[in-house]
Amino acid sequence: MNPWLLAAIISAVVIAVVIKRMIGEPVNARELFAAPVILTGIGILSLIKKTDLTATDIGWVITGALLGAALGALRGTTVQLVEKKGFLWQRYTGRTFLAVLGTLAVSAGFNILAVKMGMHEDARPLQLAIGVSFLGESLVIGRRGMSVGVPFAPARTR
Repeated sequence: MNPWLLAAIISAVVIAVVIKRMIGEPVNARELFAAPVILTGIGILSLIKKTDLTATDIGWVITGALLGAALGALRGTTVQLVEKKGFLWQRYTGRTFLAVLGTLAVSAGFNILAVKMGMHEDARPLQLAIGVSFLGESLVIGRRGMSVGVPFAPARTR
């Protein structure tokens, strides 16, 4: 697939998720986890296709994925969860966007350090970084949602 087309698709998905969460949306398991799992899967597949990965690259990718998931989990603690229409809803807050800025700064610093320490610049796919970050956020939102006792929204039927 054309890398520019893939980047455009990923950007569109991320923008759509963020806009929906700014407005507020019902929480259902499929929508909470689908985009993060798909993006993480695309990132892993792109890593598998790389033939020039070194042990250093793999170490930094694993560390970066763990860091990204942790930062996403931190961001998940800032998402507002409320009951609306009998189901759990989520909405990004000002604190969520501060967490996003912090996440971007820490990730950028990590990537600069990783490259300076020998990781190839193209060894950490953007899809993987975004996917694990949203996955960390989704895991925390899911856990928080289950603990409040409000049912998740049913999956939408088409």
